[in-house]
Amino acid sequence: MDTLEAIRTRRSVRAFSDRPVEPEKLQTVLEAARQAPSWANMQCSRFVVVQDAEVKAKISELSFVEAFFAPLGYRTNPAQKALAEAPVVIVACGVPGESGDLRGQQYYMTDVGIATENLMLAAHAVGLGSVFVGVFDEEQLGDLLDIPPEIRIVGLFPLGYPRDEAPAKSGPARKPLDEIVFQGKWKS
Repeated sequence: MDTLEAIRTRRSVRAFSDRPVEPEKLQTVLEAARQAPSWANMQCSRFVVVQDAEVKAKISELSFVEAFFAPLGYRTNPAQKALAEAPVVIVACGVPGESGDLRGQQYYMTDVGIATENLMLAAHAVGLGSVFVGVFDEEQLGDLLDIPPEIRIVGLFPLGYPRDEAPAKSGPARKPLDEIVFQGKWKS
């Protein structure tokens, strides 16, 4: 699959088959994340790979933060089941002390974001699915996985073979370019 096709056809996957992820495919996905560019090549991204069913179930529980979801009318995190059922969960972290800082903005979030986009595109290219899960109890998750408190957990990525083998023909509607791209200067 070429890069533009992967970008165009990648979808968020929240339902996985029980087929295990082959170690070489997992390695390919992690290698793609490792190859991502980063601020001054500081490479502040770190990844915890979780395959134990009990630990994935606890991660799933920690992905429901009532203060976030209740006002939206959700009783669960839409990705909660995916975290428990996917063969693999990748926990993406950033090391703020190994990241650039400009005008008060720490770039570990950007660096981890770039790395995890590579991760998701590589997963899709080798026939796997994933979804970004950004709501979780960071402190309890850090305790569960022995992640030091100075390390920031940026996202969770359930990974596996999609339960529905047929890829979607088209994804969610996207705004047209003329709504999001300005030539030369910002236009209201």
